[in-house]
Amino acid sequence: MNWLSQRLEFWTSLHPSTRRLIETRFLRSIGQGALGVDFTLYLAARGWDAGEIGLLLMGGGLANAALSLLVGVTSDRFGRKGFLLLYELGLILATAAIAAFPHIWILILSAVLFGFGRGANGNSGPFAPAEQAWLAQHISGKKRGSVFSFNAALQFWGMAIGSALAGILPHLLPGVVGAAAYLPLFLLNLFVAVVNFVQIVFIQDDKSVADEVPESATTEEKEAVAAQEQTVRKRENRALLLLVLVNLVNSLGVGLVAPLLPYWFDIRFGVGPTAIGSIYAITFILTGISSIGIGKLSQRVGLVSAITLPRLLGVAMLIAMPFVPTFGIASTLYVVRSIVNRGSMGARQAFSVGLVRNQRRGFASSLNNLSWSLAASFGPAIGGWLLDMGSLFWPFVIASALQLAYVILFTKVMGKYDPTSNRTASAGSKG
Repeated sequence: MNWLSQRLEFWTSLHPSTRRLIETRFLRSIGQGALGVDFTLYLAARGWDAGEIGLLLMGGGLANAALSLLVGVTSDRFGRKGFLLLYELGLILATAAIAAFPHIWILILSAVLFGFGRGANGNSGPFAPAEQAWLAQHISGKKRGSVFSFNAALQFWGMAIGSALAGILPHLLPGVVGAAAYLPLFLLNLFVAVVNFVQIVFIQDDKSVADEVPESATTEEKEAVAAQEQTVRKRENRALLLLVLVNLVNSLGVGLVAPLLPYWFDIRFGVGPTAIGSIYAITFILTGISSIGIGKLSQRVGLVSAITLPRLLGVAMLIAMPFVPTFGIASTLYVVRSIVNRGSMGARQAFSVGLVRNQRRGFASSLNNLSWSLAASFGPAIGGWLLDMGSLFWPFVIASALQLAYVILFTKVMGKYDPTSNRTASAGSKG
């Protein structure tokens, strides 16, 4: 009860807009959890092979990367609410169209624009930079790691609910088999999008603006402010560039394996959506708990150490997965890897928005999203090609090497920008 009362006190201490945004993301993660398990299986039921599935997932990643930078920069100037409303409206139209007219081009367009099957953990695709910057707007730098980790935990638990539903949804329509049995999957996401659209309408959006110099300031004062702004921006831009380069290594490694795992489990061990969905549900529940733990750890050892240290165990679990003989062992390794890898998602998000000031957080989030989406977009295509060539282990070996490189690079390159341990030197630690 003491833990529960602490969580409730923590929740009520958050700004009302922050709470509502966390709620919408939690609901969205339920739909995405179901898509993360069932979408590739749905495509397989329609006769798609691994290479074709990988190309479609790649298209979704590239569309995400292309739009996210524009969204992030624009949302810093004009506000963030409109972008999220546009996302939910588009998702309503896309899922309704697939449910009513499952034509191949409607399916491709919808999947590419909204990243179906990519396991997005509740984020709003290319509109995520606006959402993430909006979420950070009312959170102090000191609490940012814990709040973002709590937000990530709720997303993982939403994904767990969705993953559990993924094992049920294809069996809801009596006597319906094949691709048509997955209709409830899209109806679930349609319902979530409608609810979230209504919720976002009632969230107040405070536009983020840069500090203005008073008109009464002297020429020397204005020049001094301009020089300081240039210095701060230069440092912020350097930090963001380094983060992009390091993230590219990680995202390519993740993209090689993660989106195709349900398909890999199916062809490697002959298991269907019920077994895979159950494992994903357990994984997300435990990862949510891990996320809260890593959020607390970040306050003790800093964000960089909280992000990188657990991932070393994740690398070992990943490289072992394709060489074990049974689904039970492989799924156990997957669960452990997810707990230590994905559990740091909130800490990574807090780190990226902490590199800059409030008026540039949309831009920072868009670069973070871009660096993640761009390389991860090519991963499924490469992984799918390798699977079609009959290689069930090379995607895991390559991905493990890339993720080990990420741990080393992130520690060496980004350590000096940790806003939780070097706050006085970091311009992003303010606000």
